Amino acid sequence: MIKEISEQSLRRLPQYLIILQKFLTEGRLYCSASHIADAMQISAIQVRKDLAKIATDEGVPNQGRKVNQLIRDIETFLGYNTVSEAVIVGVGMLGRALISYKGFHDYGVKIIMGFDAATQDIFTINKTPIYSVKVMPNLVKRMRVKIGIITVPKDQAQAVCNQLLDAGVQAIWNFAPVHLDVPEHVIVHHENMAESLAVISNKLKKQGEKS
Repeated sequence: MIKEISEQSLRRLPQYLIILQKFLTEGRLYCSASHIADAMQISAIQVRKDLAKIATDEGVPNQGRKVNQLIRDIETFLGYNTVSEAVIVGVGMLGRALISYKGFHDYGVKIIMGFDAATQDIFTINKTPIYSVKVMPNLVKRMRVKIGIITVPKDQAQAVCNQLLDAGVQAIWNFAPVHLDVPEHVIVHHENMAESLAVISNKLKKQGEKS
């Protein structure tokens, strides 16, 4: 049975994983919630609650949980141990960068093909085949792909999204700066770069006011 976990907790788990992997390289065998909390500068109570939802053991008093077991628990919970196939639509500069990124496999995702409106002939990027967007619905449906990555201009995003959903895609990772309308059962994550830049800009402004 899959345990219920909030989206905020889910977003913290990959950060815990990075810290735990660092602990492992340092030779640490055990760590507590406080150790992770100190590294992230967040509440130990919050870390403890998050780990209680995904850890398979209670840990050792005064030592904490085994680092290597906690890494396995988080990777299993996040699905990093199973590979999900994805397609990407839009192979401009951002699309090409995502296709070329080799780290996705570490997170259980493999981009198996890409599609673009500007091409009519098949070509490859890092051995990943790129097809005309015209053949996308048929290929995606035939391959039973469940994840679609959208990196097209915002005026094309909804139409592409609709095509992906019609082809059987169940989750969308959207890089286009526009909200997508999807059925309730479809998972959508909007990668809002403007929002992230706004946060960075605001923090820089506050730092400048303090100095």
